[in-house]
Amino acid sequence: MTQSITTINPATEAVLKTYPAWTSEQIEVAVQQGHVAAATWGRQSLETRVTALRRLAIVLREQSAVFANLITEEMGKTLAEAAGEMEKSAVTALYYADHAERILGDEPVQISGVDAWVSYEPIGLVLAVMPWNFPVWQVMRFAIPSIVAGNGILLKHSPNVTGCALALQQLFLDAGLPPNLITTLVIAEPDVPAAVDRLIADDRIAAVTMTGSNRAGAAVGAAAGRASKKSVLELGGSDAFVVLDGADVQAAAAAAVKARFHNAGQSCVCAKRFIVSESIAQEFTELFVKGARALVTGDPTDPATQIGPLARGDLRDALQSQIERSIAAGATLLAGGRSVERDGYYYLPTVLNGVMPGMAVFDEETFGPVAAISVARDDDDAIRLANASQFGLSVSIWTGSKERGVKLAKAITSGAVFINAITASDARVPFGGTKKSGYGRELASSGVREFTNIRTFWTV
Repeated sequence: MTQSITTINPATEAVLKTYPAWTSEQIEVAVQQGHVAAATWGRQSLETRVTALRRLAIVLREQSAVFANLITEEMGKTLAEAAGEMEKSAVTALYYADHAERILGDEPVQISGVDAWVSYEPIGLVLAVMPWNFPVWQVMRFAIPSIVAGNGILLKHSPNVTGCALALQQLFLDAGLPPNLITTLVIAEPDVPAAVDRLIADDRIAAVTMTGSNRAGAAVGAAAGRASKKSVLELGGSDAFVVLDGADVQAAAAAAVKARFHNAGQSCVCAKRFIVSESIAQEFTELFVKGARALVTGDPTDPATQIGPLARGDLRDALQSQIERSIAAGATLLAGGRSVERDGYYYLPTVLNGVMPGMAVFDEETFGPVAAISVARDDDDAIRLANASQFGLSVSIWTGSKERGVKLAKAITSGAVFINAITASDARVPFGGTKKSGYGRELASSGVREFTNIRTFWTV
């Protein structure tokens, strides 16, 4: 196995820290200890688990500044966005604390002559394979509902945020959760596929959840299938942002800038394909380009910065290739299109126009600050373009008529619809996708029940 993991500051390209990678023996110890801890935790009362979530919310807020600095240092997002992950996680913990009894309580079933009910019971130790782009929130949106459901967690986080992953393990301990209930596995990138495959096959692992690339998701889903285990996959996205004639174009363009360039465009639910009605396309495009050019790219620790670096150099190179291939295929570059000449993995906010199916920035997931604009002749053409994707995470529709927006949305395949609003994840509603964006749901009642044994009781 690989001996170590080295983290890099994407804003400076400086080495941050080197961590010893775990041996097979260390992973085995973690699995066994986690298995025992999960079984013990699952026998605790719901009241005990709810109390733990309230403590967790307090600690998330207490450690917000420390974590924000660590997140920014390891993956490059601005300090304000990093602190936002902590607050969103705290709010989610409190949501589940307030609603756990409703979500997890026994549900009576009315059957004549029978006393019947449905219960939601813990399943044990769950493997979580998590990405780097939201080092805290991505973990917490799975971990919080899983903990309140009575499960334990083995966290295989992305190697480039190893510091965040280990700090999260300590944060759970600081919140008073039992040792070994949440364990971070330190596995070097080359060893991850084989290690994850072995873990999924292990009888002590009850289920697996993964957020990441389609290639990794296919491997995880296949391994879970072979082991007959529950899996939830949240994979790539190329969300459509549809602007219809009759919409408030200024409001839509301003929202589009936020929707695309949040987190330097490194999000599965960032709007990526902007499909605009022909009659307003020029106005929208001019406003959007102006907004993109006004964004401040730079040091993520500077409060004035709106876009920090990409998380890794290879991600910047991949984005450059997608842009160049799209221009070669006929797209027009309106803004950006190049790296920033300084240390760090910076890339200018980029806008391409005249984008059509068959171009890289339309067909592929773009994980960085590049927006693709396509013009639709009418509503049917907008539907065609929105559906012309292998992904199906969410769609954002901007219109002067909610009824028209809903009608359009029902013809587009996605896991969520936002009308006159930017796509977002929220603890109160399920989150997940269709097609190659994955399956299963996180958050809301669904996110808790995904990893429970939904058990029927029937007595006479």
